Amino acid sequence: MACKITKTITTMFSLLIVISMVVVFNPNNASAEQQLSPEQKQEIQSIVREYLLQNPEVIVDSIRELRRRDEAAAAESRKNALGSLQDKLEKDSNDPFIGNPDGDITIVEFFDYRCGYCKKVFPDVRKLLKEDGNIKFVLKEWPILGDDSVYASKAALSVWFGQTAKYNDFHGAMMENKGSLSNDRVIEIAAEQGIDVEKMKVGFADPRVEMVIANNTELAGNLNVTGTPAFVFGKDLMPGAIDYETMKQLVDGMRAKN
Repeated sequence: MACKITKTITTMFSLLIVISMVVVFNPNNASAEQQLSPEQKQEIQSIVREYLLQNPEVIVDSIRELRRRDEAAAAESRKNALGSLQDKLEKDSNDPFIGNPDGDITIVEFFDYRCGYCKKVFPDVRKLLKEDGNIKFVLKEWPILGDDSVYASKAALSVWFGQTAKYNDFHGAMMENKGSLSNDRVIEIAAEQGIDVEKMKVGFADPRVEMVIANNTELAGNLNVTGTPAFVFGKDLMPGAIDYETMKQLVDGMRAKN
């Protein structure tokens, strides 16, 4: 944050110098800056510096306005991206999902099995799907927290492709796992859920496993998603661990637009 603010202040300072030059010199004279002597330039800089020292709120207000504009532009860019990528987000046949496959709305989550915030929000996700039986919930396996995360996602995707009926329980058990989620622990959880572990391991070589993770990484980049969890409700991207009430409001908003 400090680097961004310093850069913004420097930019504003330079801008004010230019404005001062435009005021002092004929704006139609393109060579005005070249005609300035070092003493004149120093004098203009001193004037600008004095103004900023006497009116520091100008910098704060400018930073706030620049941030507001940046955030508005980013939000508009995300909304456009969400619209163009909606099919890839919601209708990729290789993506695991839970809930109702024929639901009237679709929610998408980018998640990592080792993400503490993903685990924190999971009970609210489960509650939402239990109380509302008309939601399809697409799970974007996006292992960003190291090799153990990659192993967990590959295991889950292998189960999805090879032992689909076991995926929901396996997913839930890994999300509810307390403590570390090592490779050995993933295998233990799989066995506890009645999964054929050897078949699961063989399934790691399924090219769809790597493809899903690569596609999700590309999607996250296109949407400027920088961490997990991140939820997509229609054309609304919600980063972070949102609570149940927020989820309900977003679901109601989606249905109101349909």
